[in-house]
Amino acid sequence: MPNTSKVTHPLLDGSPYQSYVYGYPHKTTYRPFETPLPLRDLWQAEDRSSLFLYLHVPFCEMRCGFCNLFTTVDKRSNRTSDYLDALERHIREVSDALGQAVFARMAIGGGTPTYLGVKDLERLLDLARDVLGADCAAIPTSVETSPGTASPEKLSLLRERGVSRVSIGVQSFSEEDAKRIGRPMRREILLPALKRIRDLDFPSFNIDLIYGGEGQTPERWLDSVKEAIDVGPQEIYIYPLYIRPLTTLGRRDRHWDDQRIQSYRLAREYLQDVGYRQISMRMFQRSGAAASDEPHYCCQRDGMVGLGCGARSYTDSVHYSTEYAVGRSGVQSIIDSYIARTGSSFGFADHGIRIDHHEKARRYLLLSLLQSRGLKVSDFRKRFECDIFDTFPKMRELEELQLMERIGDCLRLTAAGIERSDAIGPWLYSSRVIDRIEGYEWH
Repeated sequence: MPNTSKVTHPLLDGSPYQSYVYGYPHKTTYRPFETPLPLRDLWQAEDRSSLFLYLHVPFCEMRCGFCNLFTTVDKRSNRTSDYLDALERHIREVSDALGQAVFARMAIGGGTPTYLGVKDLERLLDLARDVLGADCAAIPTSVETSPGTASPEKLSLLRERGVSRVSIGVQSFSEEDAKRIGRPMRREILLPALKRIRDLDFPSFNIDLIYGGEGQTPERWLDSVKEAIDVGPQEIYIYPLYIRPLTTLGRRDRHWDDQRIQSYRLAREYLQDVGYRQISMRMFQRSGAAASDEPHYCCQRDGMVGLGCGARSYTDSVHYSTEYAVGRSGVQSIIDSYIARTGSSFGFADHGIRIDHHEKARRYLLLSLLQSRGLKVSDFRKRFECDIFDTFPKMRELEELQLMERIGDCLRLTAAGIERSDAIGPWLYSSRVIDRIEGYEWH
């Protein structure tokens, strides 16, 4: 008699929305080092021939209700120029500690980099080029912007300097839906900003959208997706709404997984129908667009130098950053300390996590598997000198649950697996990382 009992498993029965895995381990695993680590020693044995440079601007014109990024609204006079003074000290000290280094890619994020005035934005680009040798005219460079700060002067500056990718956080084309997620938006500001970006013909243009907000209907969500497509971006990111500690949104005794999964599927099917290929759960790229790997923090590109308050850096065995916070007072306190730092104090890593061989393998697994191209078993074996299924037995479960499949030498998530990426990722975390995340005190 056939077994008709239903298969039960946390990945099938639990919420598909646990946590967005954009890096591993998450910054909530970072702790103060007992003794600060000299950057010169950390980077001495690293391959510095193809580094990723990230510059962080922790300021926005508004704090979105869903945002848990390291950013703040601070309209005090001279605040951004004081921050750039500190960032210049940071850049020069790190450049000296790195020695001979080549940056192959650059991203400027935040916060909102275009919150800076034109002269300050130009100063930031000059520092990257003149001190670090990272010229956005010569290497793929991505810059984030927002509708309210994407002025003609700032966008023209970015285009003239050779920035190759602009990403704008739209979140929703519906004023009603945008207001409900704590991101008030006026179409008379949004639409001209999108037109300016499109008319300047940046090589790559991305629009971010968010689904799952209170009261958002499937019809209005799909209308936002369609309107984004009409603008003509090479990339569209669709993000499920998450509610994080210390953000201004909150939900009580309510589950909205069905709404989010329905919205995801609607967008996925429509985007694929009109010629966008799925790169990950969130990223869709227009067919025919040049393959872009510039904005992703991928395990195959260990070697990232993060500069600015809140920016993360990766060496092979140590991940580090300034302290992390979400609440307004916590963020501003950390920025205050950053602005007050002297140049020599930037030559040390004092907050982060050490990564052993097993965690390096797990990071490689996670950040490869969660991309649609998947992971090559032979590459994993060659890099870590072990069998992936013996090292990570949970991989067999993914296959048995039909959330992952083998295609020749490649392991890839199925469509069902991709839509559960935010559950699969945390499920594959090590117990050490889980303990540190659970032990983090939000502030």
